[in-house]
Amino acid sequence: MIDVTILLILLALGYGFGRFTEIRHYRSIRERETQFRNIPAIATKLPDPALQPKHTQLVAGNVVISVDFFKRFLAGLRNIVGGRVVSYESLMDRARREAILRMKQEAHGVGATHIFNVKLETSSIYKGRKNAIGSVEVLAYGTAFFD
Repeated sequence: MIDVTILLILLALGYGFGRFTEIRHYRSIRERETQFRNIPAIATKLPDPALQPKHTQLVAGNVVISVDFFKRFLAGLRNIVGGRVVSYESLMDRARREAILRMKQEAHGVGATHIFNVKLETSSIYKGRKNAIGSVEVLAYGTAFFD
């Protein structure tokens, strides 16, 4: 009985702190997306021929985000029955958006006006027992154009 109580307390704490952190991170992401919206990040390899940059430079941004206890628990339950692992979708969304923002921040810091050929690389950092994901890393990189 005490083991179940401890599990429920850990789940409640994991949900509470995880949700608070996620909400705060999304708020920060939205604010910075507004700040850097003037730097387009485009996945196409070749820009408009009318755009002739003075020079180009590689810019990148990466982030590592840890999976909280509650999301890991929900993913474990989902693995039993199959289907979408919704608890990890928000984690991946936050990681991708954060990596792109860090890439845009670097581009802004060096005075770039556009980023072309944007690529995203994703990997899991830590696999604990039974290959459970502990953290995910997303790397965003592209070619910054200077007018």
